[in-house]
Amino acid sequence: MRSIGRAFRRPRRVVCVASFVFWPLGFLLGTFDAMSQTPTKPVAATREFDCVIEPQQTVKLASAAVGMIARLDVDRGDFVRQGQVVGKIEDGVEAATLALARARASNDSPVKSAEARVQFLRHKYERSKELHTKFVSPLASLQEAEAEVQVAEQQLKEAQLAKEIASLEVAHAEEVLKQRALRSPIDGVVVERLLVPGEYRNDQSPVLTLAQIDPLRVEVFVPTAYFGQIRIGNRAEVRPERPLDGVHIATVTVVDRVLDAASGTFGVRLALPNPRLTLPGGIRCQVAFVMYPAGDAAALVVGDAPSKSQDLDRR
Repeated sequence: MRSIGRAFRRPRRVVCVASFVFWPLGFLLGTFDAMSQTPTKPVAATREFDCVIEPQQTVKLASAAVGMIARLDVDRGDFVRQGQVVGKIEDGVEAATLALARARASNDSPVKSAEARVQFLRHKYERSKELHTKFVSPLASLQEAEAEVQVAEQQLKEAQLAKEIASLEVAHAEEVLKQRALRSPIDGVVVERLLVPGEYRNDQSPVLTLAQIDPLRVEVFVPTAYFGQIRIGNRAEVRPERPLDGVHIATVTVVDRVLDAASGTFGVRLALPNPRLTLPGGIRCQVAFVMYPAGDAAALVVGDAPSKSQDLDRR
């Protein structure tokens, strides 16, 4: 009987041992299955593209006036500041016109003469009025004196208006003279002198070429496969080609909304600060973007447009 009882007890031990061995294995397999079914969030990746560093803007400096170039105070490679006078067109006639206008504006004689005449005629009118009340002077003399006062007052107003016009002529002559000066509209560097002193400048001929190099503009064309992964305000690393070294941080300012189907690319523009003016314009570079998954941003469908609040958030 004992042997039969032992025989019936052995399967229970086997079942307990099997459960103890295979239960952790099943738990691990279930965990791996659950992890495989859980969606993983895409991770941002870094991509590099060819780019070009260019001046922020290039200005063909000219003047509103035409004439012979009198002098140029800068040459190629010189740095200029906004508002700085860099040259002048011959202005002898304009300077003489300004001096004449100032002389006319400073002449107070017509006004003072008209004021004295008005004062004299008013006294004359008062005497005539007093004599008329005493029946000494006729009414015609009183009316004549009154008319003379009114005429003199109008002449005084005319003299005052002439003086005001003379002051306006001074301002006009000053503006005409300012047009003969060449002033830089930007902080930048002189790229080229297109005319020299002694040459005549017409309506179609600029005098200087200026370039703004702070900040610089980085232009890059990115394959359309990455559209939506580069956003305005993102930062990127810019590495100029040799002999320039170093890594510079630029900020995305423009992402084209119209793609180029022929090349399969779209344009991206970045602003690269250059406060010390150490980086030149017109050099090739490499730019590294951090590519964010396109699914992170709300997709636009046909007929949609970014709202003003979204534009402000991007800025």
